[in-house]
Amino acid sequence: MVISQKSDNFAQTLVFVYKFRMKSYQIDPNGYYGEFGGAYIPEILYKTVEDLKAQYLEIIESKDFLTEYYQLLRDYVGRPSPLYLARRMSERYGCRLYLKREDLNHTGAHKINNAIGQVLLARRMGKKRIIAETGAGQHGVATATVCALMNLPCRVYMGALDVQRQHVNVERMKMLGAEVFPVESGNKTLKDATNEAIRDWCCHPADTFYVIGSTVGPHPYPDMVARLQSVISHEIKVQLQEKEGRDWPDYLMACVGGGSNAAGTIFDYIDDERVKIVLGEAGGMGVDTAQTAASLNIGTVGILHGSRIKVMQTDDGQIVEPYSISAGLDYPGTGPMHCNLFETGRAKVLPVNDDEALKAAFELTRLEGIIPALESSHALALLPKMQFKSDDVVVLTVSGRGDKDLDTYLKSVAR
Repeated sequence: MVISQKSDNFAQTLVFVYKFRMKSYQIDPNGYYGEFGGAYIPEILYKTVEDLKAQYLEIIESKDFLTEYYQLLRDYVGRPSPLYLARRMSERYGCRLYLKREDLNHTGAHKINNAIGQVLLARRMGKKRIIAETGAGQHGVATATVCALMNLPCRVYMGALDVQRQHVNVERMKMLGAEVFPVESGNKTLKDATNEAIRDWCCHPADTFYVIGSTVGPHPYPDMVARLQSVISHEIKVQLQEKEGRDWPDYLMACVGGGSNAAGTIFDYIDDERVKIVLGEAGGMGVDTAQTAASLNIGTVGILHGSRIKVMQTDDGQIVEPYSISAGLDYPGTGPMHCNLFETGRAKVLPVNDDEALKAAFELTRLEGIIPALESSHALALLPKMQFKSDDVVVLTVSGRGDKDLDTYLKSVAR
């Protein structure tokens, strides 16, 4: 009787462990991450989005798509991007810190991974015109680059304020043949650019493909973008095996706005509880001020740009204008994957203020000779907030290079 009881308990334990291990933070068949996600769209876009939902997985998982996609990533983008052991930064923070160098990709950021994939998808779906939104300009440059490569017309919507503070990327887009449309509504940043891109899409649903730059928007965009960016985590696994003799880190760290570089960094590890996920969102002037973009920490559940997410909004549902020194993180919400990770506790998300991000950027520059984008600096600024063990393996994604932010960096020095 005692043996039987022990056997029953052991069997129940195995069932519990199995179920626990099978828990997934990935998207469900209905397009939700927990309570977040879905497709809340105007009727005029219903058929367009349904067609995309019906075709995207079949296309992006097909042999001919993957062959062309990975060939372009290798020969055109320059992948795999290096996984660099930052020795001086490691010494400072008491761990083994690896930097995933997405800043070394063609066009200078991770955005090219997604842009190539979506434009290839658009071409296979027979779309003749590409539109995109952009904040810091990196997604706009990436989309314009791929459209030039594939001979497709491209219009990029960009907030008028971002046009001013990211003028170098604006000129790059124009040189590549894209039409850059400055948006004057709202606070003239990423949210407003997205609004205008959706209006365009509603007017031209039949022939236009909207290349969304982050893990936001109606399903299937958050999942599609995460899958196209997952090349980052695929490479991390292989590179860590070569460098550390194991394919998983103790910590994964990234900045998060809409969430594409973070999604790509964690995609292969999202259900691996051995790996701690720490993300930095834009605190702006502080979460206790009106000048912040820390939507995960201070937002409430609402609908924005076709998805149920955490949003900065008033009690009656009006969007609160976000603020960040970083144009790429200046958005009043965060993609549904990261909302779910935050709410379930799977990811730790910390706000990073402007001054902390600036300090982190100069620290990496002086210690490792790498000038990061302001967005990436929000991930680097997490390091002083952590308590690592000396043998902890930490992978932090440098999502883009800082050429576009030099004016901001120089102004901060002059203050």
